[in-house]
Amino acid sequence: MATAPDLILVNGNIRTMDPLIPRVEALAVKNGRIVALGRTDEIKALANGITRTVDAGGRLVLPGFQDTHIHLQDSGTGFSSSVNLEGASTIEELQRRLRDFSQKTNDLWVKGTGWYTGIFGAQNLNRQVLDAAVPDRPVFIFAADGHNAAVNTKACEIMGLDKSVADPSGGAFVREADGTPTGLIYEDAIDWIRARMPKTNLDTYTKGVQYGQKLCNTHGITGVLDAMVWERHMKVYKALDEAGELTVRLKATAKVFPTETVKDALGRVEALRRDFKTDNVSVHSGKFFLDGVVENRTAAMIEDYSDATGGNAPIMFDEELLRDLFIAFDAARFQLHVHVIGDRATRVALDCIEAARDANGAWPSLHQLAHVQLIHPNDIPRLRDLKVVTNMQPLWARCEPSVTEMALPFVGKERGRWMYPWRTIVDSGAPYAVSSDWGVSTLNPFPIMQTAVTRQPAHVAKDFPIFEAQERMTVEQVVRGYTTFAAAAAWRSDETGSLTPGKFADFILLDRDVFSVDPYEIGDTEVDLTMLGGKEVHRSAAFAG
Repeated sequence: MATAPDLILVNGNIRTMDPLIPRVEALAVKNGRIVALGRTDEIKALANGITRTVDAGGRLVLPGFQDTHIHLQDSGTGFSSSVNLEGASTIEELQRRLRDFSQKTNDLWVKGTGWYTGIFGAQNLNRQVLDAAVPDRPVFIFAADGHNAAVNTKACEIMGLDKSVADPSGGAFVREADGTPTGLIYEDAIDWIRARMPKTNLDTYTKGVQYGQKLCNTHGITGVLDAMVWERHMKVYKALDEAGELTVRLKATAKVFPTETVKDALGRVEALRRDFKTDNVSVHSGKFFLDGVVENRTAAMIEDYSDATGGNAPIMFDEELLRDLFIAFDAARFQLHVHVIGDRATRVALDCIEAARDANGAWPSLHQLAHVQLIHPNDIPRLRDLKVVTNMQPLWARCEPSVTEMALPFVGKERGRWMYPWRTIVDSGAPYAVSSDWGVSTLNPFPIMQTAVTRQPAHVAKDFPIFEAQERMTVEQVVRGYTTFAAAAAWRSDETGSLTPGKFADFILLDRDVFSVDPYEIGDTEVDLTMLGGKEVHRSAAFAG
C-alpha cells in the first residue's frame, strides 16, 4: 500500500459476506473505501501515527444493512411532526393520545400516524370517535399500513367531504347507509384528502429525513430504497446530499398512477431520474400499486374471499395499460417495483414482467415484487425463472391479530398456507431482499430478523404458536437479505453489500453475534457503531473501542 490507511478496525469477528474472503479479523480503510482485509497484526502493520484505530473487542462486524422498501421521508416526517399512535390498543387510548397532542400543538390540523388496522377499522373507527377526542379542529390520522386513514367531522366540513363526493379512482370513502362518509378512508382516496390539507413546507420534510436517517444509522442501516417518491421527495434528498448531510445511500422508486398515459408516466419519471441524480441519490425504479391490503378487502385474489361476505377486489390498473407501462419502463431501463398483496396481483405482475422481458430481452433488472403476502404455489418457480426479487417483510409473518383474526379468515386455510412463504421462495433459488416497510412497522432489522427465524412475535414463550414453521429462514439467509442481496436489488452491489476491497467502507459493529446467540435474543441486538464510507454516523454510549 503506497500510503497508510485513514482507519483500521482490528480484533473483530468480521463476516464480510464475500464468499472469497468470508471471515477476517481486521480491515483497513482509505478515502472511504476498504483497501485491505486480514489478521489484526497484518492490518496494524499498515497504519502510521495518524491512522485512526477502532478496536472491535471481538464483536461481530457486518456490512451495513440496506432497507430496500422504506418510506424514509414520509414516515420520518410523520413521526417527527405528528402524534405517534403505534401501540394504541383501544379507542380510549387512541383518543387520549390525540387529545393530549392537540393541547401541545398550535397547528390547525391535528395529525397522527401509526394506528394498527388489526384493531381499528370500519367496525369501530369513524369521525364521531375522533370528534370525541378533538371536536373543534380538523383531525387526520394515517394508519401504519399506509392504506387506511381517518378524519373527523371538522375535517370533512373544511374539505367538503359529504355524500355528494364520488369515490376517486383506486380509492374509497367508507360510507353510512345513506352515503354519508364515516370518516374512514381507503387507498387513493387518501390522496384526495391530502390534496385539500395545508401544504407541508420543505423544511418540515427535511427534518423528517434527518429524524429517519438517524433512526436508520442507530439500527445499522447505511442504504435505503425509498419506496414511493415524487418531485418533492427528490428535492429534499438532493439538497441534503449536496449539503453533505445525508447519512444513508439513497435510491428511490417513483410512483406511477393508473390515470397516467404511458408517455406521461415515463416522461415524468425520466425527468426525476435526470434532474435529481447525485453520486449518492437517484431514482432507479417505477412504483406500481396493483392492489391494496387484505384488511380492508382491497387485495386482489385469484378466487373470491373465503369468509361469508366473499367478493373480491380488482387490479388497480387497466391490465392492458399496465402491460404497456411495464414494457415501456423496462425498455427505458427502469427497475419495476410492484406492490402486490393478493395472489392475483402477484400473478398479474409476473405476467406483465414476462411480457416486458419478451418484448425487450432479458437484462439484469432484478424487478421487485414488494410484500407478496399471498402467492399461488404455481407462481413461485416463475420468481426464479424471471429473476424477480421478492422484497419481503418478515416481521408480518407471525400469529397476531392482522393475520389470525383478519387475513386468515378472509383467505381461508388452503390459501393461508401460502401466506408469506419466505423459506420456500428462498429455497427455490429466486432472488430476494429483506426490508421493513417503515413506518408500517419498525425499521429496526433485529426484531425483523428474529421473526424471520422464529415465525413468532417477540418476547413470547417458545411454545407460542408458530406461523407456518416450515417457512422459517436461517440467520445467514436473512442477513444476506439485508446485505448482499439488498445491495443487488438496489443496484448498488458493485460498491456495497459486502466488505470487499474496493467497495465503500459501510460496516456495523453489533453487541452480540446474531449467528450464535439464541434466536429469541436476536431482536434485542444493539448496534455499537455504524460507519458510512469510513465515517462514523452512529456510536452507542456503551462502545468505547
